[in-house]
Amino acid sequence: MAFSLRQVRYFVATAELGQISQAAIALSISQSAITTAIKELEQILGVGLFLRTPQGMNLTEAGRQFLSHAYDILNKVDEAMRLDFVTSDIEGVLTIAATYTVIGYFLPVHVERLRRLFPKLEIQLFEQNRESIEEGLLTNRYDISLLLTSNILDPQLATETLMSSTRRLWVPAQHPLLQRDDVGLKEIAAEPYIMLTVDEAAHSALKYWNTSPYQPRVILRTSSIEAVRSMVANGLGVAILSDMVHRPWSLEGRRIETINVSDPVPSMNIGLAWRKGADLSPAAKAIRLYFRNLNYFDGATIARS
Repeated sequence: MAFSLRQVRYFVATAELGQISQAAIALSISQSAITTAIKELEQILGVGLFLRTPQGMNLTEAGRQFLSHAYDILNKVDEAMRLDFVTSDIEGVLTIAATYTVIGYFLPVHVERLRRLFPKLEIQLFEQNRESIEEGLLTNRYDISLLLTSNILDPQLATETLMSSTRRLWVPAQHPLLQRDDVGLKEIAAEPYIMLTVDEAAHSALKYWNTSPYQPRVILRTSSIEAVRSMVANGLGVAILSDMVHRPWSLEGRRIETINVSDPVPSMNIGLAWRKGADLSPAAKAIRLYFRNLNYFDGATIARS
């Protein structure tokens, strides 16, 4: 049998953070995905890796031993991604445009790694809204961009989705909806709602609200994710936002919980965009390959002898 690198990463995140909920937030995935991955990994290995307690996930002795090997596996993968076949000798200037959400919650860790991979390449970052990015790509002001690919409108642009972040309901600790087995847009519509507007979040939200018989009872529209976080944590309203931007605590130190929405709510898709038919520079091709390699390694499997 074989286990995947994705399962290894989920295991390591849970071991380090001690809770599946915290690992899910850190990885911008669902808790059920981590739970399933760990159970499958335990079945493949034939041992229990965690003791489940009300306080969280504690490693067993077998779990501690496997954690050491898991670190070795991930370190080897990281080394493989730095090999010279990724053309680390590329030099010049690469202009990358990104939207607010992407540059704040996704891109920094990758920029740091890209600068290590391509030390001769100067990466110039620009934060812009979608309209400016689309115009900049078409006029060759930017070489490539990272943004919410589901928002792209111009048919002259090519896109490649890198990751999807599930959208869930944010509520304060001890909110009554946490006690319900099923929470849909009907129940959410009865609550005061905080509507985020940055990166066309309001437009994206209304797409799925308008396919239902319900509408959110909006008490505030704001471009600040921190404002949404504080308002929700202090019991002033609820919001539906992606796991990628979720943090369990507000600036005031109040808890924010998440709930799966039973009605269809699309994920937030993040990816690359460039002008269709453009002859991408070697640097832009290398960046695209870097992100493709991330997806490849995440899906790879390792055989167990």
